Amino acid sequence: MKIARGSQLLVATGNKGKLAEFQALLAPFEVEILGLKDFGLSEPEETERSFAGNALVKARAGAKGSGLVTLADDSGLEVAALGGAPGIYTADWAEGSGGRDFTRAMRKTWGMLEVVGGATSAAFCCTLAIVEPHGAEMVVAGRCEGRIVWPMRGSTGHGYDPIFQPVGHDRTFGEMADEEKNLISHRADAFRKLVAECFT
Repeated sequence: MKIARGSQLLVATGNKGKLAEFQALLAPFEVEILGLKDFGLSEPEETERSFAGNALVKARAGAKGSGLVTLADDSGLEVAALGGAPGIYTADWAEGSGGRDFTRAMRKTWGMLEVVGGATSAAFCCTLAIVEPHGAEMVVAGRCEGRIVWPMRGSTGHGYDPIFQPVGHDRTFGEMADEEKNLISHRADAFRKLVAECFT
């Protein structure tokens, strides 16, 4: 599957931070990036039990609703001492009264780690799915190893970034500029594989 320069690509997300991250990553390829809101679409319910399954659910729905080649991701944090949780439920841990609150999610993660007394090893995982309106599909996965730190550090990025410190670095994702994070993140790892397959 190849995506030509000058073409349009739907990124199946309503998350402004995630959309901006994809726009930055794809800027060198001169592709026009559109989001779900450009088509009045919303994200479908994530009904699968894996990152790949949920990414495909979103990409297929976006391609069907927009008529465009659609890129979707499902990503999350896996903490070894918590049996890989929150995993596919990473965003769900932020849910509560008043909507999503990732500060609440980060406190929950650290609180559970304190209870089990386990190591803080963790990894951010990202699976990208790209789907053409007429059915061709491709999936790639990326990963960034690191550890959970406390207290929260930094105010950039989004989600759990302020408590995730990647291996080989002394700052969290929340303390890094977007340009630096985009070189080493789980999404960047998956993106490099996607570029090798899809972008000319």
